[in-house]
Amino acid sequence: MNSVIVIPVLLIFLFCFSRFQEVNKVKPYLYLSCIWMLTWLLMLYNNCFVTFISIALLFFMLAFIFKNKRNKIIKLSLFVALAISFFITLFIMLSIFIQSIDFFNKVTISEFLFCLKWGHNVVTVNKEKVGCFGIAPLLVGTLLITIIAMLVVVPLGLFSAIYISEYASEKVRYIVNTTLQVLSAIPTVVYGYFAVVFLSFFIKQVANFFGLSIHSESALVAGLSIGIMILPFIISLLEDAIRSVPKSLRYGFMALGATPAETIWHITIPYAMPTILSAILLSISRVIGETMIVLMAVGINANLTFNPLNSVTTITVQIATLLTGDQDFNSVQTLAAYALSLVLFIITWLLNAFALFVMKRN
Repeated sequence: MNSVIVIPVLLIFLFCFSRFQEVNKVKPYLYLSCIWMLTWLLMLYNNCFVTFISIALLFFMLAFIFKNKRNKIIKLSLFVALAISFFITLFIMLSIFIQSIDFFNKVTISEFLFCLKWGHNVVTVNKEKVGCFGIAPLLVGTLLITIIAMLVVVPLGLFSAIYISEYASEKVRYIVNTTLQVLSAIPTVVYGYFAVVFLSFFIKQVANFFGLSIHSESALVAGLSIGIMILPFIISLLEDAIRSVPKSLRYGFMALGATPAETIWHITIPYAMPTILSAILLSISRVIGETMIVLMAVGINANLTFNPLNSVTTITVQIATLLTGDQDFNSVQTLAAYALSLVLFIITWLLNAFALFVMKRN
């Protein structure tokens, strides 16, 4: 094996010398020999070290061969990366769409949209189907948790971003931004554990103090947990939006006798409003796509209710539930997950498109 590795290395050193490069008939043979040897190394040996050395030498060979066409190679590489990203997204969309069509061949669209119950354990008894795939409870649960989370995160995020960008000193701003970056890196399962162990108990004690009846797995707990989780994300976005306002506008308004607070509310916020709205819409997309916290905080029971003290579930939780375990790929339960994925894709796409429209309008 050592001799096989040594041969392409010697060939590379040979064609690196200018004496061999001047001979036009020798260069193609050396190029092809090196590439041929390296390709066979990759195919014949499963050793990780040999594979790594072969790939590195192969890239070195290609870079040396096309050194005079470096710009074209870079442009081609960037275009290939863009094409790969586009086609991966396209294939995901097509797979979701095709499987959703198979689902709607077994379940009618009217049942999916207008049935007020969701039960993925649909059975047929005496030629009558018991249960239905109604998305209404899932949409209501997703909407309820999203509203609770945004009611928490928008005021706190906006006021925090205003303080960090306008009033905080450099030292305080550095400490806060570092802390926000650390909080953003915490896995969502940690926030779910926090919701189950601490937040749920605290909310239950507060509800009992006021004489309210609250479910052990409530939408309020999930919404507050998601709001806490997404708070560092929206603070960073809103801070960037506020700091993007030109200083000339602020100083000009303050030169007319306005206070810093008046400058913020009459100049900074209106000027940055399109960016702020787009940040809020992106945060809503992030909340809608959250799974782990909702799964741990409220469970999988689909209830059609607008009461935040009751238990609900979301679209993403049901997708995870349907695809968990040994399921037949062509079963209606698995196909239902693709139909829910299609709905979730349409919702997030509309939100992102509206956010881009708001930013373009600015």
